[in-house]
Amino acid sequence: MRDIGARVSLPEGLSGAARLLRALGPGYLVAVGYMDPGNWATDLAAGSQYGHRLLWVVGLASLMAMLLQTFCCRLGIATGLNLAQACGRLLPGHWRLPMWLLAETAIVACDLAELVGTAIALQLLVGLPLTWGVLLTVADTLLLLLLQRWGVRRLEALVIALVALVGACFALELLLLRPDWGAVLAGLRPQPQVLGDRRQLLLAAGILGATVMPHNLYLHSELVLSRQWPGGAAGRRWALRACSLDTLLALGLAMLVNAAILVVAAGSFHGRLGQPVSDLAEAHRLLTPMLGTSLASLLFGVALLAAGQSSTLTATLAGQVVMDGFVRLRLPGWQRRLLTRCLALIPAMATVLLLGERATNQLLVLSQVVLSLQLPFAVIPLVWICGRRGWMGELRAPAWQLALAWLCAIAIVMINASLLLSLLAQPLGAWIRALAA
Repeated sequence: MRDIGARVSLPEGLSGAARLLRALGPGYLVAVGYMDPGNWATDLAAGSQYGHRLLWVVGLASLMAMLLQTFCCRLGIATGLNLAQACGRLLPGHWRLPMWLLAETAIVACDLAELVGTAIALQLLVGLPLTWGVLLTVADTLLLLLLQRWGVRRLEALVIALVALVGACFALELLLLRPDWGAVLAGLRPQPQVLGDRRQLLLAAGILGATVMPHNLYLHSELVLSRQWPGGAAGRRWALRACSLDTLLALGLAMLVNAAILVVAAGSFHGRLGQPVSDLAEAHRLLTPMLGTSLASLLFGVALLAAGQSSTLTATLAGQVVMDGFVRLRLPGWQRRLLTRCLALIPAMATVLLLGERATNQLLVLSQVVLSLQLPFAVIPLVWICGRRGWMGELRAPAWQLALAWLCAIAIVMINASLLLSLLAQPLGAWIRALAA
Protein backbone atom coordinates (compact mmCIF):
# COMPACT_ATOMS: atom_id res chain seq x y z
CA MET A 1 0.00 0.00 0.00
CA ARG A 2 1.24 3.46 -0.81
CA ASP A 3 0.92 4.59 2.82
CA ILE A 4 2.92 1.65 4.23
CA GLY A 5 6.27 1.96 2.55
CA ALA A 6 7.60 0.64 -0.74
CA ARG A 7 5.48 -1.42 -3.08
CA VAL A 8 6.10 -5.16 -3.25
CA SER A 9 7.97 -6.12 -6.41
CA LEU A 10 7.05 -9.13 -8.54
CA PRO A 11 10.19 -9.77 -10.62
CA GLU A 12 9.68 -11.80 -13.78
CA GLY A 13 12.66 -14.00 -12.93
CA LEU A 14 10.75 -15.69 -10.13
CA SER A 15 8.91 -18.94 -10.71
CA GLY A 16 5.14 -18.78 -11.14
CA ALA A 17 4.48 -20.10 -7.64
CA ALA A 18 6.95 -17.65 -6.05
CA ARG A 19 5.40 -14.68 -7.86
CA LEU A 20 1.95 -15.79 -6.80
CA LEU A 21 3.00 -16.03 -3.15
CA ARG A 22 4.38 -12.48 -3.30
CA ALA A 23 1.07 -11.33 -4.79
CA LEU A 24 -1.00 -12.88 -2.00
CA GLY A 25 -1.66 -10.86 1.15
CA PRO A 26 -4.00 -7.87 0.58
CA GLY A 27 -7.04 -10.13 0.87
CA TYR A 28 -6.12 -11.04 4.45
CA LEU A 29 -5.86 -7.40 5.51
CA VAL A 30 -9.42 -7.08 4.23
CA ALA A 31 -10.60 -10.42 5.65
CA VAL A 32 -9.88 -9.37 9.24
CA GLY A 33 -12.76 -6.90 8.96
CA TYR A 34 -15.06 -9.82 8.16
CA MET A 35 -14.41 -11.53 11.49
CA ASP A 36 -14.26 -8.55 13.85
CA PRO A 37 -16.14 -8.41 17.20
CA GLY A 38 -19.20 -6.97 15.46
CA ASN A 39 -19.51 -10.23 13.53
CA TRP A 40 -19.19 -12.13 16.79
CA ALA A 41 -22.08 -10.23 18.37
CA THR A 42 -24.45 -10.73 15.44
CA ASP A 43 -23.49 -14.38 14.87
CA LEU A 44 -23.78 -15.12 18.60
CA ALA A 45 -27.22 -13.48 18.79
CA ALA A 46 -28.40 -15.28 15.64
CA GLY A 47 -27.17 -18.71 16.73
CA SER A 48 -28.42 -18.54 20.31
CA GLN A 49 -31.88 -17.22 19.35
CA TYR A 50 -32.60 -19.10 16.12
CA GLY A 51 -30.17 -22.01 16.06
CA HIS A 52 -28.81 -22.69 12.58
CA ARG A 53 -31.73 -20.93 10.87
CA LEU A 54 -29.70 -17.86 9.81
CA LEU A 55 -26.58 -19.77 8.77
CA TRP A 56 -27.55 -19.34 5.12
CA VAL A 57 -27.40 -15.56 5.59
CA VAL A 58 -23.75 -15.89 6.65
CA GLY A 59 -23.00 -17.99 3.56
CA LEU A 60 -24.88 -15.71 1.17
CA ALA A 61 -23.32 -12.55 2.63
CA SER A 62 -19.86 -14.11 2.35
CA LEU A 63 -20.41 -15.01 -1.32
CA MET A 64 -21.62 -11.47 -1.99
CA ALA A 65 -18.51 -10.15 -0.26
CA MET A 66 -16.22 -12.30 -2.40
CA LEU A 67 -17.81 -11.02 -5.61
CA LEU A 68 -17.74 -7.36 -4.56
CA GLN A 69 -14.15 -7.53 -3.26
CA THR A 70 -13.00 -8.97 -6.59
CA PHE A 71 -14.60 -5.92 -8.19
CA CYS A 72 -12.36 -3.81 -5.95
CA CYS A 73 -9.33 -5.71 -7.28
CA ARG A 74 -10.55 -5.15 -10.82
CA LEU A 75 -10.99 -1.41 -10.25
CA GLY A 76 -7.58 -0.88 -8.66
CA ILE A 77 -5.64 -2.87 -11.26
CA ALA A 78 -7.48 -1.39 -14.25
CA THR A 79 -7.38 2.27 -13.22
CA GLY A 80 -4.60 2.63 -10.65
CA LEU A 81 -7.18 4.33 -8.40
CA ASN A 82 -9.01 3.25 -5.30
CA LEU A 83 -12.81 3.43 -5.06
CA ALA A 84 -12.84 6.76 -3.19
CA GLN A 85 -10.58 8.39 -5.78
CA ALA A 86 -12.67 7.02 -8.65
CA CYS A 87 -15.87 8.29 -7.02
CA GLY A 88 -14.24 11.66 -6.43
CA ARG A 89 -13.43 11.96 -10.15
CA LEU A 90 -16.62 10.51 -11.64
CA LEU A 91 -19.39 11.68 -9.32
CA PRO A 92 -20.71 15.28 -9.27
CA GLY A 93 -18.75 17.53 -6.95
CA HIS A 94 -21.65 18.12 -4.54
CA TRP A 95 -21.82 14.38 -3.85
CA ARG A 96 -18.27 14.09 -2.53
CA LEU A 97 -18.81 15.52 0.96
CA PRO A 98 -21.96 13.44 1.73
CA MET A 99 -20.25 10.30 0.37
CA TRP A 100 -17.21 10.98 2.53
CA LEU A 101 -19.32 11.56 5.66
CA LEU A 102 -21.25 8.34 5.04
CA ALA A 103 -18.00 6.41 4.61
CA GLU A 104 -16.57 7.96 7.79
CA THR A 105 -19.74 6.97 9.67
CA ALA A 106 -19.23 3.38 8.58
CA ILE A 107 -15.57 3.47 9.65
CA VAL A 108 -16.45 4.82 13.09
CA ALA A 109 -19.17 2.17 13.47
CA CYS A 110 -16.65 -0.52 12.57
CA ASP A 111 -14.07 0.91 14.96
CA LEU A 112 -16.68 1.03 17.68
CA ALA A 113 -17.18 -2.72 17.35
CA GLU A 114 -13.44 -3.36 17.50
CA LEU A 115 -13.01 -1.08 20.51
CA VAL A 116 -15.80 -2.71 22.51
CA GLY A 117 -14.76 -6.22 21.47
CA THR A 118 -11.14 -5.71 22.52
CA ALA A 119 -12.21 -4.22 25.86
CA ILE A 120 -14.53 -7.19 26.51
CA ALA A 121 -11.73 -9.64 25.62
CA LEU A 122 -9.36 -7.96 28.10
CA GLN A 123 -12.03 -8.15 30.77
CA LEU A 124 -12.64 -11.85 30.12
CA LEU A 125 -8.96 -12.83 30.00
CA VAL A 126 -7.33 -10.68 32.70
CA GLY A 127 -10.25 -9.17 34.62
CA LEU A 128 -9.63 -5.59 33.50
CA PRO A 129 -12.74 -3.44 34.15
CA LEU A 130 -14.57 -2.62 30.92
CA THR A 131 -14.22 1.13 31.40
CA TRP A 132 -10.44 0.84 31.66
CA GLY A 133 -10.34 -1.56 28.75
CA VAL A 134 -12.20 0.94 26.56
CA LEU A 135 -9.71 3.67 27.50
CA LEU A 136 -6.73 1.36 26.96
CA THR A 137 -7.76 0.75 23.34
CA VAL A 138 -6.73 4.32 22.55
CA ALA A 139 -3.12 3.42 23.36
CA ASP A 140 -3.11 0.01 21.70
CA THR A 141 -4.00 1.48 18.31
CA LEU A 142 -0.94 3.74 18.44
CA LEU A 143 1.24 0.72 19.14
CA LEU A 144 -0.26 -1.07 16.16
CA LEU A 145 0.49 1.93 13.98
CA LEU A 146 4.19 1.45 14.75
CA LEU A 147 3.94 -1.92 13.02
CA GLN A 148 3.31 -0.14 9.73
CA ARG A 149 6.98 0.87 9.75
CA TRP A 150 7.79 -2.79 9.10
CA GLY A 151 6.36 -2.55 5.61
CA VAL A 152 3.30 -4.09 4.06
CA ARG A 153 4.62 -7.67 3.80
CA ARG A 154 5.44 -7.96 7.51
CA LEU A 155 2.16 -6.30 8.38
CA GLU A 156 0.35 -8.86 6.22
CA ALA A 157 2.28 -11.69 7.89
CA LEU A 158 1.24 -10.47 11.35
CA VAL A 159 -2.40 -10.19 10.32
CA ILE A 160 -2.36 -13.65 8.71
CA ALA A 161 -0.93 -15.08 11.95
CA LEU A 162 -3.73 -13.46 13.99
CA VAL A 163 -6.37 -14.68 11.54
CA ALA A 164 -4.91 -18.20 11.74
CA LEU A 165 -5.07 -18.00 15.54
CA VAL A 166 -8.78 -17.10 15.42
CA GLY A 167 -9.43 -19.94 12.97
CA ALA A 168 -7.53 -22.46 15.09
CA CYS A 169 -9.43 -21.46 18.24
CA PHE A 170 -12.80 -22.04 16.60
CA ALA A 171 -11.67 -25.28 14.99
CA LEU A 172 -10.94 -26.53 18.52
CA GLU A 173 -14.30 -25.16 19.73
CA LEU A 174 -16.06 -27.25 17.08
CA LEU A 175 -14.10 -30.32 18.11
CA LEU A 176 -15.24 -29.79 21.69
CA LEU A 177 -18.85 -29.12 20.63
CA ARG A 178 -19.31 -31.98 18.14
CA PRO A 179 -22.22 -30.22 16.38
CA ASP A 180 -25.12 -31.89 14.59
CA TRP A 181 -23.81 -31.57 11.03
CA GLY A 182 -27.21 -32.47 9.59
CA ALA A 183 -28.72 -29.42 11.29
CA VAL A 184 -25.77 -27.32 10.11
CA LEU A 185 -26.38 -28.34 6.48
CA ALA A 186 -30.12 -27.66 6.88
CA GLY A 187 -29.27 -24.15 8.09
CA LEU A 188 -27.54 -23.44 4.78
CA ARG A 189 -30.87 -23.71 2.93
CA PRO A 190 -32.26 -20.21 2.17
CA GLN A 191 -35.35 -19.21 4.14
CA PRO A 192 -36.91 -16.06 2.64
CA GLN A 193 -39.52 -15.91 5.43
CA VAL A 194 -36.82 -14.15 7.47
CA LEU A 195 -37.92 -10.91 5.76
CA GLY A 196 -41.31 -11.20 7.47
CA ASP A 197 -39.91 -11.44 11.01
CA ARG A 198 -38.62 -8.13 12.35
CA ARG A 199 -36.20 -9.68 14.86
CA GLN A 200 -34.71 -12.10 12.35
CA LEU A 201 -34.58 -9.32 9.77
CA LEU A 202 -32.64 -7.10 12.18
CA LEU A 203 -30.11 -9.87 12.76
CA ALA A 204 -29.92 -10.65 9.03
CA ALA A 205 -29.16 -6.97 8.32
CA GLY A 206 -26.55 -7.03 11.08
CA ILE A 207 -24.92 -10.14 9.61
CA LEU A 208 -24.95 -8.49 6.18
CA GLY A 209 -23.40 -5.27 7.50
CA ALA A 210 -20.84 -7.20 9.53
CA THR A 211 -19.86 -9.38 6.56
CA VAL A 212 -20.00 -7.09 3.51
CA MET A 213 -18.31 -4.11 5.13
CA PRO A 214 -18.44 -0.82 3.17
CA HIS A 215 -15.07 0.54 4.26
CA ASN A 216 -13.39 -2.68 3.07
CA LEU A 217 -14.49 -1.88 -0.48
CA TYR A 218 -12.54 1.37 -0.34
CA LEU A 219 -9.59 -0.25 1.39
CA HIS A 220 -9.19 -3.28 -0.87
CA SER A 221 -9.10 -1.19 -4.04
CA GLU A 222 -6.12 0.62 -2.50
CA LEU A 223 -4.38 -2.44 -1.08
CA VAL A 224 -4.06 -4.09 -4.49
CA LEU A 225 -1.89 -1.14 -5.49
CA SER A 226 0.74 -2.23 -2.95
CA ARG A 227 2.16 -4.54 -5.65
CA GLN A 228 4.22 -3.64 -8.71
CA TRP A 229 2.05 -5.54 -11.15
CA PRO A 230 3.46 -6.50 -14.56
CA GLY A 231 2.54 -4.18 -17.42
CA GLY A 232 0.54 -4.86 -20.53
CA ALA A 233 -2.86 -6.47 -21.00
CA ALA A 234 -1.60 -9.97 -20.20
CA GLY A 235 0.11 -8.74 -17.02
CA ARG A 236 -3.04 -7.00 -15.82
CA ARG A 237 -5.11 -10.12 -16.44
CA TRP A 238 -2.60 -12.19 -14.45
CA ALA A 239 -2.74 -9.59 -11.67
CA LEU A 240 -6.53 -9.81 -11.56
CA ARG A 241 -6.43 -13.62 -11.35
CA ALA A 242 -3.86 -13.48 -8.54
CA CYS A 243 -5.83 -10.88 -6.59
CA SER A 244 -9.07 -12.77 -7.08
CA LEU A 245 -7.47 -15.98 -5.76
CA ASP A 246 -6.10 -14.07 -2.78
CA THR A 247 -9.58 -12.68 -2.09
CA LEU A 248 -11.35 -16.03 -2.36
CA LEU A 249 -8.86 -17.76 -0.05
CA ALA A 250 -8.94 -15.03 2.59
CA LEU A 251 -12.70 -14.47 2.59
CA GLY A 252 -13.30 -18.22 2.44
CA LEU A 253 -11.46 -18.50 5.76
CA ALA A 254 -13.45 -15.56 7.15
CA MET A 255 -16.70 -17.27 6.09
CA LEU A 256 -15.69 -20.46 7.92
CA VAL A 257 -14.89 -18.48 11.08
CA ASN A 258 -18.23 -16.64 11.01
CA ALA A 259 -20.12 -19.85 10.36
CA ALA A 260 -18.23 -21.52 13.22
CA ILE A 261 -19.22 -18.73 15.64
CA LEU A 262 -22.89 -19.18 14.75
CA VAL A 263 -22.66 -22.99 14.93
CA VAL A 264 -20.94 -22.86 18.34
CA ALA A 265 -23.63 -20.47 19.62
CA ALA A 266 -26.43 -22.61 18.19
CA GLY A 267 -25.03 -25.88 19.53
CA SER A 268 -24.12 -24.50 22.94
CA PHE A 269 -27.03 -22.20 23.79
CA HIS A 270 -30.06 -22.55 21.49
CA GLY A 271 -32.93 -24.28 23.28
CA ARG A 272 -30.74 -25.19 26.26
CA LEU A 273 -31.30 -22.09 28.39
CA GLY A 274 -34.30 -20.13 29.55
CA GLN A 275 -33.41 -17.21 27.28
CA PRO A 276 -31.05 -16.69 24.32
CA VAL A 277 -27.47 -15.65 24.97
CA SER A 278 -26.74 -12.28 23.37
CA ASP A 279 -23.78 -11.11 25.43
CA LEU A 280 -20.14 -11.94 24.69
CA ALA A 281 -19.20 -12.07 28.38
CA GLU A 282 -22.13 -14.35 29.16
CA ALA A 283 -21.18 -16.64 26.28
CA HIS A 284 -17.63 -16.82 27.63
CA ARG A 285 -18.93 -17.76 31.08
CA LEU A 286 -21.42 -20.37 29.86
CA LEU A 287 -19.15 -22.19 27.41
CA THR A 288 -17.28 -23.96 30.22
CA PRO A 289 -20.32 -25.70 31.78
CA MET A 290 -21.97 -26.27 28.39
CA LEU A 291 -18.95 -27.94 26.77
CA GLY A 292 -17.52 -29.42 29.96
CA THR A 293 -14.08 -27.78 29.90
CA SER A 294 -12.60 -24.38 30.77
CA LEU A 295 -10.56 -24.60 27.56
CA ALA A 296 -13.69 -23.58 25.60
CA SER A 297 -13.96 -20.25 27.42
CA LEU A 298 -10.21 -19.61 27.17
CA LEU A 299 -10.24 -20.23 23.40
CA PHE A 300 -13.22 -17.90 23.05
CA GLY A 301 -11.44 -15.06 24.88
CA VAL A 302 -8.14 -15.49 23.03
CA ALA A 303 -9.88 -15.57 19.65
CA LEU A 304 -11.92 -12.45 20.51
CA LEU A 305 -8.78 -10.52 21.47
CA ALA A 306 -6.95 -11.62 18.30
CA ALA A 307 -9.94 -10.67 16.16
CA GLY A 308 -10.23 -7.24 17.73
CA GLN A 309 -6.52 -6.47 17.47
CA SER A 310 -6.16 -7.63 13.87
CA SER A 311 -9.24 -5.80 12.60
CA THR A 312 -8.35 -2.55 14.35
CA LEU A 313 -5.75 -1.85 11.64
CA THR A 314 -8.24 -1.71 8.81
CA ALA A 315 -10.22 1.26 10.12
CA THR A 316 -7.12 3.48 10.14
CA LEU A 317 -6.05 2.49 6.65
CA ALA A 318 -9.57 2.78 5.24
CA GLY A 319 -10.07 6.14 6.91
CA GLN A 320 -7.04 7.61 5.21
CA VAL A 321 -8.15 6.18 1.86
CA VAL A 322 -11.62 7.75 1.96
CA MET A 323 -10.41 11.06 3.36
CA ASP A 324 -7.77 11.43 0.66
CA GLY A 325 -10.03 10.16 -2.13
CA PHE A 326 -13.13 12.24 -1.45
CA VAL A 327 -11.80 15.49 0.08
CA ARG A 328 -8.06 15.22 -0.74
CA LEU A 329 -7.08 15.66 2.90
CA ARG A 330 -4.22 13.62 4.32
CA LEU A 331 -3.36 13.25 8.00
CA PRO A 332 -0.44 11.46 9.66
CA GLY A 333 -1.41 7.92 10.63
CA TRP A 334 -1.39 8.60 14.38
CA GLN A 335 -3.66 11.63 14.00
CA ARG A 336 -6.05 9.72 11.78
CA ARG A 337 -6.13 6.80 14.22
CA LEU A 338 -6.75 9.01 17.24
CA LEU A 339 -9.55 10.84 15.43
CA THR A 340 -11.37 7.63 14.47
CA ARG A 341 -10.85 5.98 17.86
CA CYS A 342 -11.96 9.04 19.84
CA LEU A 343 -15.15 9.32 17.78
CA ALA A 344 -15.87 5.67 18.56
CA LEU A 345 -14.88 6.16 22.20
CA ILE A 346 -17.74 8.58 22.92
CA PRO A 347 -20.69 6.20 22.35
CA ALA A 348 -18.77 3.30 23.91
CA MET A 349 -18.01 5.16 27.15
CA ALA A 350 -21.52 6.65 27.26
CA THR A 351 -23.03 3.17 26.94
CA VAL A 352 -20.83 1.66 29.66
CA LEU A 353 -21.29 4.55 32.11
CA LEU A 354 -24.99 5.27 31.55
CA LEU A 355 -26.52 1.95 30.53
CA GLY A 356 -24.12 -0.54 32.07
CA GLU A 357 -21.80 -3.19 30.71
CA ARG A 358 -24.59 -5.47 29.47
CA ALA A 359 -25.68 -2.84 26.93
CA THR A 360 -22.39 -3.14 25.05
CA ASN A 361 -23.61 -6.15 23.09
CA GLN A 362 -26.62 -4.22 21.80
CA LEU A 363 -24.18 -1.49 20.81
CA LEU A 364 -22.16 -4.03 18.83
CA VAL A 365 -25.22 -5.26 16.92
CA LEU A 366 -26.37 -1.69 16.28
CA SER A 367 -22.97 -0.79 14.85
CA GLN A 368 -23.31 -3.59 12.32
CA VAL A 369 -26.78 -2.40 11.29
CA VAL A 370 -25.28 1.06 10.68
CA LEU A 371 -22.71 -0.58 8.40
CA SER A 372 -25.47 -2.36 6.52
CA LEU A 373 -27.41 0.87 5.96
CA GLN A 374 -24.30 2.59 4.56
CA LEU A 375 -23.37 -0.32 2.31
CA PRO A 376 -25.40 0.65 -0.81
CA PHE A 377 -23.55 3.98 -1.03
CA ALA A 378 -20.30 2.06 -1.60
CA VAL A 379 -21.59 -0.94 -3.55
CA ILE A 380 -23.60 0.88 -6.22
CA PRO A 381 -20.76 3.21 -7.32
CA LEU A 382 -18.34 0.27 -7.35
CA VAL A 383 -20.50 -1.85 -9.65
CA TRP A 384 -21.35 1.13 -11.85
CA ILE A 385 -17.68 2.07 -12.36
CA CYS A 386 -16.61 -1.52 -13.04
CA GLY A 387 -19.15 -1.63 -15.85
CA ARG A 388 -17.75 1.44 -17.64
CA ARG A 389 -15.61 0.30 -20.54
CA GLY A 390 -14.03 3.72 -20.99
CA TRP A 391 -12.57 3.48 -17.49
CA MET A 392 -11.95 -0.23 -17.15
CA GLY A 393 -10.77 -1.13 -20.66
CA GLU A 394 -10.24 -4.84 -21.16
CA LEU A 395 -10.75 -5.41 -17.41
CA ARG A 396 -14.37 -4.26 -17.54
CA ALA A 397 -16.41 -6.81 -15.59
CA PRO A 398 -18.08 -9.42 -17.82
CA ALA A 399 -21.84 -9.23 -18.22
CA TRP A 400 -22.58 -12.21 -15.96
CA GLN A 401 -20.54 -10.76 -13.10
CA LEU A 402 -22.18 -7.36 -13.52
CA ALA A 403 -25.60 -9.01 -13.43
CA LEU A 404 -24.73 -10.84 -10.19
CA ALA A 405 -23.23 -7.68 -8.68
CA TRP A 406 -26.35 -5.65 -9.48
CA LEU A 407 -28.47 -8.41 -7.94
CA CYS A 408 -26.33 -8.13 -4.81
CA ALA A 409 -26.86 -4.36 -4.76
CA ILE A 410 -30.61 -4.79 -5.18
CA ALA A 411 -30.74 -7.40 -2.41
CA ILE A 412 -28.80 -5.10 -0.07
CA VAL A 413 -31.16 -2.19 -0.79
CA MET A 414 -34.24 -4.41 -0.30
CA ILE A 415 -32.99 -5.78 3.03
CA ASN A 416 -32.18 -2.29 4.28
CA ALA A 417 -35.52 -0.90 3.08
CA SER A 418 -37.38 -3.75 4.81
CA LEU A 419 -35.39 -3.12 7.97
CA LEU A 420 -36.13 0.61 7.98
CA LEU A 421 -39.84 0.01 7.33
CA SER A 422 -40.04 -2.54 10.13
CA LEU A 423 -38.24 -0.22 12.56
CA LEU A 424 -40.45 2.74 11.61
CA ALA A 425 -43.66 0.73 11.66
CA GLN A 426 -43.41 -0.13 15.34
CA PRO A 427 -43.22 3.45 16.74
CA LEU A 428 -45.72 4.63 14.11
CA GLY A 429 -48.20 1.93 15.16
CA ALA A 430 -47.74 2.87 18.83
CA TRP A 431 -48.36 6.54 17.98
CA ILE A 432 -51.59 5.70 16.07
CA ARG A 433 -52.84 3.54 18.94
CA ALA A 434 -52.12 6.38 21.37
CA LEU A 435 -54.16 8.80 19.25
CA ALA A 436 -57.03 6.32 19.01
CA ALA A 437 -57.09 5.95 22.78
